[in-house]
Amino acid sequence: MDLLRLFCDVDDFCNYFVPRWEARLLESTDKKRCKPGNLCLSEAMTIIISFHQSDYRTFKHYYLQHVSKYQRAEFPKLVSCNRFVELMPGALIALCCYIKTRKGKVTGISFVDSTIIRVRHNLRIKSNKVFKKIAKRGKTSAGWFYGFKLHLIIN
Repeated sequence: MDLLRLFCDVDDFCNYFVPRWEARLLESTDKKRCKPGNLCLSEAMTIIISFHQSDYRTFKHYYLQHVSKYQRAEFPKLVSCNRFVELMPGALIALCCYIKTRKGKVTGISFVDSTIIRVRHNLRIKSNKVFKKIAKRGKTSAGWFYGFKLHLIIN
């Protein structure tokens, strides 16, 4: 999908989603925290999605070497890379909802991703008190760990 079509699709979604999301939020007494940023939500989401569609391995290199150089005309209010990384958590819920609405039909083929969550360093396992009854030793291709193995199944 080219950048303009992606932005239009994301912007249409944001125009529908944001008012409904803000209506569900609790009232804030601190008005300073509600000021809008220079980059709108749909622009931020477009950059994040296009990064995942690119061949770049890190977001920083993508942002500095591609977006800042070649897409400055498309995003005239572009912020620094550090500021954009600070804005990314604010786009997470909208991005998850957008992706959920764009999922295709389930075909029965699933992808499984295993991620480890370390609880304690291997040398300090005996002194562990957190998750003592449910954390276990395990092994991955990267070596031994003490903690949990999280399995993510994507249909």
